[in-house]
Amino acid sequence: MTSSGAKLRDTMANGMVLAPFVYDGFTALIAEGQGAQAVYMTGHGTSAQIGLPDVGLTSMAEMVSNLGYIADAVDVPVIADADTGYGNAINAQRAVREYETAGAAALHLEDQVFPKRCGFFEGKQCVPMAEHVQKIRAAIDARSGPDMVIIARTDAVAPNGWEDAIRRAEAYREAGADVVFVDGVKTREDMDIYTRRLVEQGIPCLYNGSLLPGPEIAERGFKIMITGGGHALSYAAVCQALVNLKDGGGGEGRDLDQFNTITSLLGLPEIYELEQKYATD
Repeated sequence: MTSSGAKLRDTMANGMVLAPFVYDGFTALIAEGQGAQAVYMTGHGTSAQIGLPDVGLTSMAEMVSNLGYIADAVDVPVIADADTGYGNAINAQRAVREYETAGAAALHLEDQVFPKRCGFFEGKQCVPMAEHVQKIRAAIDARSGPDMVIIARTDAVAPNGWEDAIRRAEAYREAGADVVFVDGVKTREDMDIYTRRLVEQGIPCLYNGSLLPGPEIAERGFKIMITGGGHALSYAAVCQALVNLKDGGGGEGRDLDQFNTITSLLGLPEIYELEQKYATD
C-alpha cells in the first residue's frame, strides 16, 4: 500500500500542492470533499481548538492526538505543524516517530527558541543555526523510511533579517531537509526575495499565506502552499450566526438539507449499512 508520504511526494513531483488549513477531522473532511490534494494541520488552529493562543502551550500529546483524528478522517496526505520538535534533537526524534505513527505525510520543525510563537506573532527568537541543523539531521534519522517529508522551517526573517534566514534555509536543505519553509512572509518584497534567493536556486520551498493566489505561487516554483480555510473562516461564520441569533434571527428551524449533508460527510450512511450487516434477528 502506498504511504501518505509517498502520495504527497508524487503530487509534489507533478506540481505545487495546495493544502488548506484544517484544525480537526470535520474541517479536514470538508477540505477533502472540496477536492483538496492535501490538508495542513495548523498549530494555531489546534491551539485555538482547545482555547489557547499559539505560544507553545499546546503539548506534543495534544498535537499528535489531533493529528490522529485528522489522518483517520481523510485519505489525502496530512502535512502537520510539529512546532520546535518539543525540545532538543532527541525530543525531535520522538516527535517524528509519534507523528509518523499518527499518520502524518509530512511535518515541519521550526528553529525558534521554546516556547515558540505563531510565525506572524511578535517577539520571536531563533536558536543557533547549528542547533537546528542537528535537529533536522536527527529528524531524518528517526523516520522509519524515506517517504515522510521533513520540512525545515526558519522564523529568522523577523528577528534576524533575510540574510540570516537565507543562510539558515540553505544549511537546513544541505542537512537533508526535503523542503524548506521561511515563515513570516508579509509583503510582496518578502515574496520576491523568497522566490529569487531560494526557489529559483532549485531549493524546494513551502509558502504560508495569501499574498498571491495559488496559481501565481505555483508559477513561481513553490512545491507546497498552505493557506485558507480552518479556524479563521469558522470564527467568522460562528460570529455571524450568533449575531443573527441575537438580532432575532435563527428561528426558522434547522436547515435539514445542510444537516443531512453534514451527517453524510461524517459517514452516517455507512454506519446504517454496518448496522444492517451486523444486526441480529
